[in-house]
Amino acid sequence: MALIYEARHFILKTPDQPHVSRSDGGHVVIDPKVTVEDRTQLSPEQAIELVKLTMVGGEALKTVLTRKGIPIGRINYQDNGNWRAELHVHLYGRARHAKRQPYGHSLDFCGTREDFRREMGQLEPLTDEDIAALREEITRLLAGEKYRDF
Repeated sequence: MALIYEARHFILKTPDQPHVSRSDGGHVVIDPKVTVEDRTQLSPEQAIELVKLTMVGGEALKTVLTRKGIPIGRINYQDNGNWRAELHVHLYGRARHAKRQPYGHSLDFCGTREDFRREMGQLEPLTDEDIAALREEITRLLAGEKYRDF
């Protein structure tokens, strides 16, 4: 796990084993600093911060990877929690030329964590350069008019 950005209640990070390869669009996870089961246990302040971070994180992922030649057509935002029964939000970039996770199709994951590890192998993670660029883009976006007073 590599930390991308830390806010008051949440962190954005790269997962240890991405579900979507960098070249297929990349994968970022937003985790609360204090474990909760689902969104219903968030305070209003935490809920607002989570929505803001999904927006900023998705915008940054799309901008950064597109600049690096990976044309992101959209971001899929998913609250999972099936393999880890606590709130966390996945941001999946969807590259227009994706090979393993084709653009315009539903994401295809194995049924269990063990099957995923066996069948999907080690997918290409975001690079250190990507992470630094994401951190910089998130900081820039948060200082801008759209997000500053969110």
